[in-house]
Amino acid sequence: MRRTQVVLYLWLTAPRRRDERGDVPGWVLVTVMTAGLVALLYAIAGDRLTALLKEALSGVS
Repeated sequence: MRRTQVVLYLWLTAPRRRDERGDVPGWVLVTVMTAGLVALLYAIAGDRLTALLKEALSGVS
């Protein structure tokens, strides 16, 4: 192999450094939307969900 081929091969197959910070605004948006959905679901069906949980827990013991 020629030197340029070796250099090109090594450059293409070398592991890339990744940005460890991630996508912070995206994760914040996902977290806020999830909290909003949970709050909305609890506001709509909170009493039924509580009764369902109590029924399930009483069936276990």
